[in-house]
Amino acid sequence: MNRDEKSTVVSELNESFNRAKFTVVTDYCGLSVLELQELRGELRKYDSEIRVAKNTLLKRAVADTTSESLADDFIGTTAVVMAYNDPVLPAKALTKFADDHAKFKIRCAALEGSKLTIDDLIVLSKLPTKDLLLGQFLSVLNGVPTSLVQVLSAVTRTFLYGLRAICEQKEQIEN
Repeated sequence: MNRDEKSTVVSELNESFNRAKFTVVTDYCGLSVLELQELRGELRKYDSEIRVAKNTLLKRAVADTTSESLADDFIGTTAVVMAYNDPVLPAKALTKFADDHAKFKIRCAALEGSKLTIDDLIVLSKLPTKDLLLGQFLSVLNGVPTSLVQVLSAVTRTFLYGLRAICEQKEQIEN
């Protein structure tokens, strides 16, 4: 790889690091190409990608980005996963893949500039997705007006039940 190719790779990686909201450093040593392609396909579903590059190029590319704290973990066989939207689904995919493939190791992660440990990543993977959280929030918001309407209608309903009971009582007295 000549100098121009290296600078192109570094600039592409730097652009990816700048766009990424969530970055994970992994060790893929011992995985087959098919297994890596399987993971790549799974991550693509969640607007994420996995990139394999030399550690020196990764260290140059990560400089002056929110993922700069990960530079010390670029050792050995390194693959970097970058998620550009919701970090929960890629975290779920990575932890599931790591559970299914013993040779795949997660070293660390960064979420919008904050470095995460493996335990933090596992906790993140157990969170509900953004869409599910928004749905739950909307159901809570919808529940407040519904409850208010039910309480307000209960007053008139109770009043009508009372009037109906008085009418029935008067009809029984007249009969």
